[in-house]
Amino acid sequence: MANFDIQIENNIATVWIDQPGSDVNTLSIAMLDEVKDMLDTIESNNDIKAAILISRKKDNFIAGADIKALMSMKNSEEAGKLSREGNKLLSRLSKLKKPIIAAINGACLGGGLEVAMACHYRIATTDKKTILGLPEVKLGLLPGGGGTQRLVRLTGLRYGLDALLTGKNIYPHSARKAGLIDSLIHPEGLYEAALQVAAKPISRKKRKRGLLDKALETSAGRGYVLKKAREKVMRSTRGNYPAPLKILDCVEAGLDHDMKTGLETESMGFADLHGTEASRNLIKLFLAMQDNKKLKTKNKTENVQHITMIGGGFMGSGISEVSVKNGYDVTLKDISEESLASAMKTIWSNFTSRVKKKAMGVVERDRLMSSIKATTRDDDINDAELIIEAVFEDVDLKQKILADAEKRCKKSTVFATNTSSLPLADIAAKSANPQNIVGMHYFSPVPKMPLLELIVTEKTSKKAQKMATNVGIKQGKTVVVVNDGPGFFTTRVLSAMTHEAIQVLHEGAAIEKIDSAMKDWGFPVGPLALLDEVGIDVAAHIASGALGTMFEDRGIEKDNTVEKLAQAKLFGRKSSEGFYTYPKKGKKSVNDSIYQYFGSDDRKEMAKSDIQNRIGLTFVNECIYCLQEGILNSAADGDLAAILGLGFPPFTGGPFSYVDEVGAEHVLAILQDYEESYGVRFKPAEMLEKYAKDNKKFLS
Repeated sequence: MANFDIQIENNIATVWIDQPGSDVNTLSIAMLDEVKDMLDTIESNNDIKAAILISRKKDNFIAGADIKALMSMKNSEEAGKLSREGNKLLSRLSKLKKPIIAAINGACLGGGLEVAMACHYRIATTDKKTILGLPEVKLGLLPGGGGTQRLVRLTGLRYGLDALLTGKNIYPHSARKAGLIDSLIHPEGLYEAALQVAAKPISRKKRKRGLLDKALETSAGRGYVLKKAREKVMRSTRGNYPAPLKILDCVEAGLDHDMKTGLETESMGFADLHGTEASRNLIKLFLAMQDNKKLKTKNKTENVQHITMIGGGFMGSGISEVSVKNGYDVTLKDISEESLASAMKTIWSNFTSRVKKKAMGVVERDRLMSSIKATTRDDDINDAELIIEAVFEDVDLKQKILADAEKRCKKSTVFATNTSSLPLADIAAKSANPQNIVGMHYFSPVPKMPLLELIVTEKTSKKAQKMATNVGIKQGKTVVVVNDGPGFFTTRVLSAMTHEAIQVLHEGAAIEKIDSAMKDWGFPVGPLALLDEVGIDVAAHIASGALGTMFEDRGIEKDNTVEKLAQAKLFGRKSSEGFYTYPKKGKKSVNDSIYQYFGSDDRKEMAKSDIQNRIGLTFVNECIYCLQEGILNSAADGDLAAILGLGFPPFTGGPFSYVDEVGAEHVLAILQDYEESYGVRFKPAEMLEKYAKDNKKFLS
């Protein structure tokens, strides 16, 4: 058995999981026969009284299934067969008369957790890399190895549904409290603790159940929770993601009938979802993100241990936080002691929140905080190898900071500017070492947003690009490299989309109708709500700069409404008033008074499909312009950046995948109709016209 090494001592079999040639253990179709052989050995050998499943890998138990193997399946029937065979084996494991103990350290995800849940006892380490979860829903799938059945039975309906429907990470202490894990141990003592458990009759503590949990075990209670869960799923997914509803079907079938019925429902659901476009695109996105991490292996040189951060504002504190959290020492420089104190307080609060959730220890929090040196002294940046600057979007200010850094630092120091719209060439115009300058566009809030848009010019050196790429990946970001230009890729595309949303608003559509239509199309938030989040003042500043000029040069008429809103101090959430109002208590609501800037508060009905096509295809068309002009290096990069940075509907695979799916000719025809009706802003990119004519696809 290539993946399993069985050692027997004192009537206890230790099954070491060690996938050859891989840093992680994953479940594959080929492994099913090995699992069967392993169970045969344990069951038939009379010398074995108990067994331990444990990994030889340093940081993982079983990290999930082999996703590429899933993608290679010929049809959904094959996927259903795999689920049934897997469930048959895990059911056999769960019914073995000899106790099986899962000893877990590191990642135990997807199929790995399903294996662990089929065991009779689970012991896990408190190591920070120990993470459990069933993330299949994020791939448009459901757990196909009994996960929808065993998790709810072990942890209860509320906890189990939350984990199944979100795919979120489950940390050891939470897992122990919920009954998913039976005991916790320090990493060094895992194997010895597992041996002690295996040497005695298995004794599992029953999960503590409150009155609410007991009520939910009744038919009426379960029905109510499942009904509310379906309503919540439909509100959040708008029906664009079938997986959560299938998961609910599986849970309901298992609880209303029996385990066997639940498992068969699960296998049928797994087969159905495997064949969906949403699942194919979400898996493609996942694999693209995984491949992106491999960029670092290509850039083994140009590593740094220390980052100098200039600017202690919201972005600077966020960049500092993800840096120290991922192993960097940081010098945080600002001219204001108050800004530094605020930044350190924000980072401390975020880390303390993780401590309260037991996702981080107090000692680790204190160690990370000690890795940040906050300073107002100019000389403290002199030895920097990499400077990341995150100050206000002003060319003169950024040039001034760059000039000072070049005077103080080594000639080889790389200078990265966190800018969302200013052309990198403008910032570097007076630089003595333009080869050292790179753009690192982080997204807000930095600790949560996964994308880093890395901007380079023709003068940017490979060294600077590699260093910035390595840092971004180590910070946990997906790094997409784009070429310089006004607004680069993400801000430029976002500006085109929000500009069209403003035009639709001018024509009489209601704020909530516009945002609701785009959420139905698949965006997580509507474009007007997004403007409030970004800051209407920020949008106005961008529109008045080089990006606005670029659109005007293309013949697109300037709209100064956003500037007027900013002048009226309607900044959005930060000022508690924008397109919506944001009371200190209660939910946001539409700000009807803002309609005075759009004619009147007399709104009219517009077809939802028209709103969606106008705003959505403006976004798509601008993406194609960016590829056509060389801002993007590939359509695949555009898909990744649009989804991770701007929330383009993930189930579509991204704007270029969307065009490939519906057809370039179809998109072109709609844009041409709109150009005739509304003008030059809908002029299709020449590349789209060519692809439609030649029946080409952007991605193979």
